[in-house]
Amino acid sequence: MRGLADEFGESTNSIRKELNHLTGAGILVRQNDKNKVTYQANIAHPFFHSIQDIIRKYLGLDDLLEQILSRMGDVDQVVLTGDIAEGKDTGQIDVCVCGDQLNDRYIKYLSTRLQKMIDRKVKFELVNKRVKDRGLVLFEK
Repeated sequence: MRGLADEFGESTNSIRKELNHLTGAGILVRQNDKNKVTYQANIAHPFFHSIQDIIRKYLGLDDLLEQILSRMGDVDQVVLTGDIAEGKDTGQIDVCVCGDQLNDRYIKYLSTRLQKMIDRKVKFELVNKRVKDRGLVLFEK
């Protein structure tokens, strides 16, 4: 909460109120683990996909997803990880692609091409198992 408060120039109390409003509206899911509270997007919320689309378009990732999914093989999941998933635009976008028989040669080519298109460094990680509790899910089969 302190990080959000600093980033937005607001008090932690204001941030807490907004998180409570978003939780009350069902957009966020609150989880308590001992003395630590975490929030996660509620993927079952009717507006989840609309909000997800807005974020994709803002980051220029809508084109990225379309290209990955059309040429990458059997993609099960695409997850935005790293700083950008935490709301920090450091100039690098980390993307985890999960699936079978992924075309790693194409993804290397795509990384270079996307860097020129969106003026950010794009780093891909290819995995076989779905990613859980890490990052922002951009696509899920």
